[in-house]
Amino acid sequence: MSQTPGTSGYGRNTTSRGPLTPSEDRQWATVAHFGAFLGFVPSLVIFVVFRSRGPFCEQESKEALNFTLPLTIVALAMNILAFLPVMGAIFGVVAVLLWLFMTISGVIAGIEVNKGRPYRYPFNLRIIR
Repeated sequence: MSQTPGTSGYGRNTTSRGPLTPSEDRQWATVAHFGAFLGFVPSLVIFVVFRSRGPFCEQESKEALNFTLPLTIVALAMNILAFLPVMGAIFGVVAVLLWLFMTISGVIAGIEVNKGRPYRYPFNLRIIR
């Protein structure tokens, strides 16, 4: 059975993906920030998949991940604590306010990154370097 270079015997392409174009690099960096309303998952996926393919995407998805990861963990804790009988309503309100802050900050960052400007969140734990 002869094979074409770059394909395996099962029909899958085995060649590595090339670098992102500048437009794609900016696009995925923007999506990483806009994904903040879903928590840290979009920025984590973009960071893992595209970090070696585009420097701007790597930088901005890492920035978005560093911003959304701690806030998502705190918001999940607040949502769990919202089930407490007496103080639960306060924790629920704090969780919603935290989600709003994360979403609005992600939209602001996404707009800046879409213009090609690197964005730094003012309040960010630089966990992933």
